[in-house]
Amino acid sequence: MKGYIEERTVELANFIIHQKTTVREAAKHFGISKSTVHKDITQRLEMIDKQLAQDVRNILEENKALRHIRGGLATKQKYKHE
Repeated sequence: MKGYIEERTVELANFIIHQKTTVREAAKHFGISKSTVHKDITQRLEMIDKQLAQDVRNILEENKALRHIRGGLATKQKYKHE
């Protein structure tokens, strides 16, 4: 794995942990695709730092558990403006 990919992966992980963001928000912040962020933090990070990977996985699981609530709020806002 190239050095810049490892650096990006660790930066993404730290950003997600400290900001408690979603994959989509991290992708937007770093200007890369959601697929790249997901691959970095689920596959590549495991090879770099197992503890950091576990911490990110915990955030992702929390986001997944709250996903339906965020979707409902977005729908509510959409129809509120119409």
